[in-house]
Amino acid sequence: MTRFSLAIDIGGTFTDAVLLASDGRSFVDKTLTTHGDLLEGFFRGVDLVCGRAGVGPKDIDDVVVHATTVVTNALIERKGPPVGLVLTKGFRDILYIREEHRYDMYDPQIEFAEPLIPAERTFTLDERIFADGTVETPVDAEEVRQIIAQCRKDGIVSVAVCLLNAYRNGENEEVVRRLFAEEAPEIYVSVSSEIAPQMREYLRASTVAINAYTVPITRPYLTALIKELDARGFTQQPLIMLSNGGVIGAERAGRFPVRMIESGPAAGALVACYFSRLFGIPDLISFDMGGTTAKACLIQGHEPLVTGTFEVDRRYRFKPGSGMPITVPSIDMIEIGAGGGSIASIDSLGLLKTGPESAGSIPGPVSYGRGGEDPCVTDADVVLGIIDPDRFLGGDMKLDADGARAALCALGERLGLSAEKAAWGVFEVVCEQMASATRTHATDRGIDYRGLPLLAFGGAGPVHACMVAELVDGEKIIYPPLASVLSAFGTLVTPAQIDLVKSLVCLLEALDWQAVDATLQAMVEEASEALREAGIREEDLSFAFSVDMRYLGQQSELRIDLPGDPRTVRDASAIRDIFEKEYEAQYGLKLDDIAIEVVNWRVTGSGLKPERKTAAASTGTRAEAVPTRKVWLRGEPHDVPIYQRRELTMEDRIAGPAIIEERETTIFILEGWTLAVHETGSLVADKKKDRE
Repeated sequence: MTRFSLAIDIGGTFTDAVLLASDGRSFVDKTLTTHGDLLEGFFRGVDLVCGRAGVGPKDIDDVVVHATTVVTNALIERKGPPVGLVLTKGFRDILYIREEHRYDMYDPQIEFAEPLIPAERTFTLDERIFADGTVETPVDAEEVRQIIAQCRKDGIVSVAVCLLNAYRNGENEEVVRRLFAEEAPEIYVSVSSEIAPQMREYLRASTVAINAYTVPITRPYLTALIKELDARGFTQQPLIMLSNGGVIGAERAGRFPVRMIESGPAAGALVACYFSRLFGIPDLISFDMGGTTAKACLIQGHEPLVTGTFEVDRRYRFKPGSGMPITVPSIDMIEIGAGGGSIASIDSLGLLKTGPESAGSIPGPVSYGRGGEDPCVTDADVVLGIIDPDRFLGGDMKLDADGARAALCALGERLGLSAEKAAWGVFEVVCEQMASATRTHATDRGIDYRGLPLLAFGGAGPVHACMVAELVDGEKIIYPPLASVLSAFGTLVTPAQIDLVKSLVCLLEALDWQAVDATLQAMVEEASEALREAGIREEDLSFAFSVDMRYLGQQSELRIDLPGDPRTVRDASAIRDIFEKEYEAQYGLKLDDIAIEVVNWRVTGSGLKPERKTAAASTGTRAEAVPTRKVWLRGEPHDVPIYQRRELTMEDRIAGPAIIEERETTIFILEGWTLAVHETGSLVADKKKDRE
């Protein structure tokens, strides 16, 4: 029997829906994101794809997976409810003091993102736990009750608890949580010893503060989602995409929203790994451009780079340290405000720029006809003739070409350019922004990006990928099937997975293996419980182990993957060899006379990777006569041939410039590139190499 899987990815501008049949058939659609009520757009997408497939809720008997921007939106918009913070006495200002690092040494007016929880809603307790986990001063229950009373008086609905050295011993935090549960069960409580049991007080405080800030939003949202799915007759419990590239049950995801921040982008990176394996290309660049942002991720050895910390709401783009840090495992990628809805403007120097401000879905670009007045990237693509305003979303959402042209005319007048030349300027600028971000991301990690294939997806990605590839010296671009909704598809090829980390600082040469065993066993048990909740059978569970290590006296660590289970393979010398080899590869030397310190222990629990079929290349034929459309390239008009993707076959070879249209996106290739159909149904563009 044919089984059906459903994926919904809510982005900043569009909500993408994918319904995948076990025989490889797929049904996709897009609808504008409904920011006032995200579930409205969610179920509108569900109804659209189910209607296309002619199936009902009871027919979807495989999985229902959801990626969402609900957490990211809450952090960026700062529209969350009042949240409190409980700290150890003497550490009230930890979110303001941060780690005392300046992300720009030479900026005398340096600015940081304001803490989510202000000083007036920060409380302190006279308690103390030593660095070795010894309780020196237990929590005074009456002092906690006074804080609870004040929280109720101030209308606080969620509280973050981050007590000193709680990563070593969470006993005092548990007392605070228990008292809140007894005295004020309506207040959500997030404790650092559960959310981020790692050393470094500011990182831990920032992480638990973000969790506390977003949990009053995500838990009701996911609870309502579960309830509505059940009411509509869906039999599957939803799985939620996490930042680490895995999916997990909705109930657990609701308790730990800090793990969901890069939900949608992580799905895109994971599907890039899927196509990396499918094509046998171990290293490539994942390029995802939607309506609000563009994301780039480096895939190496068919796997994405993973980081233990990342930042949100950076005050200055590309500036590490200017945002709010989160110490949870996440796919390592760079994300900038460059999408179809990015607003084009003129800066204080009189130069054209795009973003990071976005028109989003409300009001959207001028061409959407929903009240937008500022010219956006999509408007420029319409004026250039790359996007057909009458065929946007297959004609279901016609665009206002006259409105787009008027907006670009006004922008062009300020620059002394025609509407078409101003539109090309917008096109070039946004592509250079994305190329610059990709170069920065790769170079900072010591990776040579030149010549790496580009996987282009997202609603706007195929439109701009060819120019971006030229700017990063790329020679191959892959346009996969379902390109515009590929992140949603990515959630369907992602295994259930959870990453856990805990600090246990000790010298490698003097490891307390009994303490290590207890730490790892606790994490394995927690991961097992989470995976079973996601529907994974006991026999399908697997675990991988890694450690964060450094030379004694250093400030930063290297993450080292371990070849086996440290609970059974107690080989400190082998761990040292792996660390030194990785350290030498990273820094060009090793320090034989310096002791090595283990800082964090990590466990990754996962289920089996799902096997999904995708449609193969078309066997149909296209008409001999190919229509053309006037497209403005570099300010000059060209008659560019227009092809329909569904009509292309493996015998076709298309030389640029050319446009290939499909219902949800448009592929634009430049002169000097040749496009062909791959047996997987992907389109592959190759750049002509100069012949000597």
